[in-house]
Amino acid sequence: MAAPPDLDRRIAAVAALDQPLRRDLYRLVAGSDGWTTRDDAAAALGIPRSVAAFHLDKLADAGVLEVRFERLSGRTGPGAGRPAKLYRRAGDEVAASVPDRQYDLAGSLLARAIAESTATGVPVGECVQSVARAAGRELGTRRGGHDATGPRAADGHLATLAGVLAPYGYDPVEDPDGAIALANCPFHRLAQEQRELVCGMNLDFIDGVLDGLGLGGTLAARLEPAPGNCCVRIAPRPA
Repeated sequence: MAAPPDLDRRIAAVAALDQPLRRDLYRLVAGSDGWTTRDDAAAALGIPRSVAAFHLDKLADAGVLEVRFERLSGRTGPGAGRPAKLYRRAGDEVAASVPDRQYDLAGSLLARAIAESTATGVPVGECVQSVARAAGRELGTRRGGHDATGPRAADGHLATLAGVLAPYGYDPVEDPDGAIALANCPFHRLAQEQRELVCGMNLDFIDGVLDGLGLGGTLAARLEPAPGNCCVRIAPRPA
């Protein structure tokens, strides 16, 4: 499961388009069947080449355009001149929301569960459970490894969980009693519409993350909805 781009990067990508000329350049490049040169962009919009180059590079830096270099003359070797810089629309989608939401993650998990149910005949609900748990376990294993030590659940684990869960829209914070609350739900709107299904998927995903991190023996994910928080709370297992 690929890690999502962090919220700052996504906001920067959207903000890069908050300028009329850059939007025009983006539309021009996006509407092209191939790669667009600085000269082509400048001529199409009637602006100086240096201005087109500046704004195209800003869009590329923000990740909404891809770049490559190519000698358009077809010549190689000494005297062939410098390669031209070409642009095209980046393949990745750009979206940002505040607070951070991860509806693409929810959609991916649900789509995989439906495909598994169709292929096996297992009820969709059971497939959602297994798919979410497996995805969480994969994430925990890849990002954290099995490094849990010590009997107390929250000691030293908040930073580990934040490092793994924060990129996916969660905001782990430690409660006074040593439990870990998730101050943001990445599936908020879906949870409002289909609470049992989405909150159950969320719980299984977090459970899988804990297993992948090697924390399943000391921490347990539980459904404990609270105003302003995710429905899942992570608490120490009884000694």
